[in-house]
Amino acid sequence: MSPRAPLVADAHRPREGGADRQAVQVAVGVLIRPDGSFLLTSRPPGKVYAGYWEFPGGKLEPGETVEVALRRELREEIGVEIGPVHPWRVEHVDYPHALVQLNFCKVHEWSGTLHMHEGQQYAWEQLPVRSAPVLPGTVPVLEWLSAERGVGWKP
Repeated sequence: MSPRAPLVADAHRPREGGADRQAVQVAVGVLIRPDGSFLLTSRPPGKVYAGYWEFPGGKLEPGETVEVALRRELREEIGVEIGPVHPWRVEHVDYPHALVQLNFCKVHEWSGTLHMHEGQQYAWEQLPVRSAPVLPGTVPVLEWLSAERGVGWKP
């Protein structure tokens, strides 16, 4: 089976780095409570797509695995220590500023109190989500969750 073509965000805008740019590896946590609600955070002020809502995570540093990066990023960004990491899905998104490979992992256990270290906001959401706008790379996850839960949701 050949890989899917990347999701293209803001297709009308030019791509920084051209067509041959390398994908940036990103670890993303889909934190899910027992009631099925999931955590979305807003992109912090000063970052690309500031104010858009996404699942928390960040770039892998050299030599890091997805799990190690996810643990570090969630500690740094939102102040929690996560339990078992369950690799779930991978999505490529071609943003104007970067081509990213989003490595989504489900997380059902964590400790600590949420603290938004980068000035972002957070919301525990159900489908359909109320937080808007949603980052383009977040839309496939909401579709996957909708399909798993048998909820008819479309962006």
